Amino acid sequence: MFQIGSYTIESRSLLAPMAGVTDAPFRRLCRQYGAGLATSEMITSDTRLWDSKKTRSRLSGQSQEVLPVSVQIAGSDPRMMAEAAQQAVTTGAQIIDINMGCPAKKVCRKLAGSALLKDEKLVAQILESVITAVTVPVTLKIRTGWDSDNRNGPAIARMAENIGIAALAVHGRTRACRFNGEAEYDTIAKIAQSVEIPVFANGDINCPEKARKVLDHTGAAAVMIGRGAFGNPWIFQQIQQYLNQGTHCAPPDMKAVYKTLVWHLKELTSFYGELKGVRIARKHVSWYLQRYQNTQHFLQIFNQLDTLSSQLEALQNYFQRPATHEENAA
Repeated sequence: MFQIGSYTIESRSLLAPMAGVTDAPFRRLCRQYGAGLATSEMITSDTRLWDSKKTRSRLSGQSQEVLPVSVQIAGSDPRMMAEAAQQAVTTGAQIIDINMGCPAKKVCRKLAGSALLKDEKLVAQILESVITAVTVPVTLKIRTGWDSDNRNGPAIARMAENIGIAALAVHGRTRACRFNGEAEYDTIAKIAQSVEIPVFANGDINCPEKARKVLDHTGAAAVMIGRGAFGNPWIFQQIQQYLNQGTHCAPPDMKAVYKTLVWHLKELTSFYGELKGVRIARKHVSWYLQRYQNTQHFLQIFNQLDTLSSQLEALQNYFQRPATHEENAA
């Protein structure tokens, strides 16, 4: 348990914001399965673009979310970031998260995301501008630094705390690493030791044992789960039980996987409309079925389906053969 401003976060496992993944349906699902916080997909600080379908979808659905609602913004202009934070609060954001961790080229080309770590003065200006503009807690997500020779995460963390950042998430790779190689946690440990605000350790955490190991090594307040939650929203309750009791939850059986998949697909269609919802559902289904072997043929057929009803029928037929799939469980 820890605080972000006035909000008490009960769980020590959080969902990382991920573009194209952590939409409103997925955030609600992960919160249902125990995520202590689920931050929105990254939203541009240019509010002139907020009328696009993509940004509207990323800002919508907040009224149905488990509180507190956390919205992530990205940009490099302090004034625009402040305006974006204010606008996000008017749409229901209760926590503003600033992205300085994204390594995507299209983000870094605009000197946003993790590219900002090269310019500590600009980082300070952005943080001060956003914190001054809103009354809600402001959090920050960074990487350990720009490259292996410039791991300035501890300096950024101390500066952020002094300016008023309420909590800090740190991905255990540099900007130069992108998502290659293994995450390192020594720098996260240094950061956690250098500040008093909650620090969240992020990167390559995909099971309860790894979560426990990373928390013990870093002294972080919580772990932030990214790719480990793909097709596996149960990971949050699994981590929480292991941290609290030292025991393992039973893995979801086929009935539980099927029930969750049906809910998820219906929510996607309800949120996006059928045309877009069924397309987005395809990647989620492939992630859910990674726990089984020999799914390639089924997925090839499934990925050609273009209605919710046909997708649900295909899944029902797939899961009605439990003996076959239980034998192939990976």
